Amino acid sequence: MKPRILVVDDEESIREFLDIMLRKEGYEVTCVEDGQKAIDILAKKSFDMVISDLQMPNVTGIELLHHVKDHYPDLVFMMITAFGTTETAVEAMKMGAYDYVTKPFKLDEVRINIANALRSQHLEFENRSLKKELNKEYSFQSLVGNSQAMHRIYDLVKRVSTTPTNVLITGESGTGKEMVAKAIHYNGPLKDKPFITVNCGAIPESLMESEMFGHKKGSFTGAVADKAGLFEVADGGTLFLDEVGELPLTIQVKLLRAIQERVVRRVGATEDSAVNVRLIAATNRNLEAMVDDGEFRQDLFYRLNVIQIKTPPLRERKDDIGLLANHFLQKYNDRLGKTVNSISSDALEVLKKYDYPGNVRELENIIERTVALEAGATILPESLPPFVKTVGGSRQMVSSEGIEITDEGIDLDKVIGQIEKELIIKAIHAANGVKKKAAKLLGITFRSMRYRVEKYNLGSISDEEMDDDV
Repeated sequence: MKPRILVVDDEESIREFLDIMLRKEGYEVTCVEDGQKAIDILAKKSFDMVISDLQMPNVTGIELLHHVKDHYPDLVFMMITAFGTTETAVEAMKMGAYDYVTKPFKLDEVRINIANALRSQHLEFENRSLKKELNKEYSFQSLVGNSQAMHRIYDLVKRVSTTPTNVLITGESGTGKEMVAKAIHYNGPLKDKPFITVNCGAIPESLMESEMFGHKKGSFTGAVADKAGLFEVADGGTLFLDEVGELPLTIQVKLLRAIQERVVRRVGATEDSAVNVRLIAATNRNLEAMVDDGEFRQDLFYRLNVIQIKTPPLRERKDDIGLLANHFLQKYNDRLGKTVNSISSDALEVLKKYDYPGNVRELENIIERTVALEAGATILPESLPPFVKTVGGSRQMVSSEGIEITDEGIDLDKVIGQIEKELIIKAIHAANGVKKKAAKLLGITFRSMRYRVEKYNLGSISDEEMDDDV
């Protein structure tokens, strides 16, 4: 929609000038000759901006400004003033006017001031919407579930969110560790401070120190400017170290110092910088076993593991599947512009029988896919992906049960190939399409996985995964 501007001035020539100029700029313009008429029309029609003369009979520009700020606080107000009355215009800005322009007008100045004012208003609205969305998305209530396991999580989140204590969140992939971290941050005193996430497994070791602690210009090839590290960016707020078990030992040493001393030193710098950061770490690995194997520093483990929260796998809280499924149904109805109103009881029973190797993330993917493809108003069992409905969707040992050997015999290679293909498809889905992870789930090498994907024509391996094939 075109921005709507209300022009208020008792001089007809000024109204005509602004009307012509603003319409050429693409705005919708309404002009009135005094403050009272402006008050009357504001009660009937919404506007994005008021441009008002300062000196007018009956209701002055200052009186109109008071009315606007009392009744329409989000409305941008710009004052028109004659030469010699700028002091009053400055006072108007103190009372809430965005800016003022002086008669006689400089066309470019007026155009730029109006554009800047409306842009500022838009950014303010955007920031408010973002804050509302953050509060909604990461509020305590967004941790969906009514099982005993989730109530234990809720209780821990309540207690730790008010303290600056370091927290370690453990659990399988897809169990919502990052959601728990955000719930801790956004329900505590740091909610208006930065929440910075770093995936420790996604940054090459050669860049990890620079990313975490920053660097000085010229400290290495490609360091063309000073750069703040993630610790400095998160100063005053929370730094979330996702997959902390993937950190190289060399970085673990520097991380331990940052935690103990509350200082960081950029690569190439000679002085430390003080930082005040709350650390929340998460991992799907057994850090204690890694400590025993010499893969993770014991002193760092103790620093991170002040309070531990374990996120349960979905198969251990199946009572929550109905709540989660309906939560995701609403989410993707809104996001995809669909009107799928409900999930049938039969479809819910099918969902509850599935084992969810990918946990809550996999359930969300299933609902997103189903909502996207659903043509009706209700999700039925036949709407769900085939693998969810197979043998109740639960994990099964490979068995020969149901395979009959007749007098004509069977094609063993063909039967085994079919079973292999089905298992590979299930693993790829459980790994959210990441074939390297699917290979781990099947206990085979990535090269072997790539061969089977090509053999059964199941897609291609991404360049990123190819780069990781060592």
